[in-house]
Amino acid sequence: MSPPIKVAVIDDDAPMRTALVRLIKSARIEATAFSSAREFLDDPVHRQVDCAVTDMRMPDVDGLKLQEELNKTLPHLSIVFITGHGNVPMSVEAMKGGAVDFLEKPVDGEALLAAIHRAADRSHALKASRDEMIAIKRRYERMTPREREVFILVTAGSLNKQIAFDLGVAERTVKVHRGRAMEKMEADSLAQLVRMAQLLGVHTVAEPARAARLGPDGNDRSRSRRHRNAS
Repeated sequence: MSPPIKVAVIDDDAPMRTALVRLIKSARIEATAFSSAREFLDDPVHRQVDCAVTDMRMPDVDGLKLQEELNKTLPHLSIVFITGHGNVPMSVEAMKGGAVDFLEKPVDGEALLAAIHRAADRSHALKASRDEMIAIKRRYERMTPREREVFILVTAGSLNKQIAFDLGVAERTVKVHRGRAMEKMEADSLAQLVRMAQLLGVHTVAEPARAARLGPDGNDRSRSRRHRNAS
């Protein structure tokens, strides 16, 4: 069973606040009321909600300023705006900032509840993606510089033999580093490793690494050096 959706209702109009909370709770959704954006931001509960339903025009911190603050501190938290003084530029700015919906008062109950469900789904997906990214970065930081090199080359499609040639090491050494990279990244398959590299944005570094080994004439510098040394 899915956990209940938690909603923050932020409006300086007490009767409107009460009506919105009553409507939301009638749909078996948890709702907590706040009389201002500052009260909401100062309460620890703001980090636990799945959706913020907020009035656009409020004293001190208005809806757009609240959205700007949340985009910095809780970028996964989705917002549904309600207003009695809506206009096109304001709604466009709100939607560009990531708002799920922009509803005018008097609010249609079904439209609001549908927007809350969309907002909660979006918040859950964004938070899961963010948590996954944090975990992947932590795993990546556990690798040694050499393991990262092998990780990048492997996920770019290079074979162990090619990687050994690129790095100037034995193929068995590459296999050891590759195994450690798989272990530290907690990957069960090469496909998982590739996806992690794509999320980290490091999968495109391999080709420049190989290109750096080539001279301006396209000849392999390392091969030339080995030939000269053999001579």
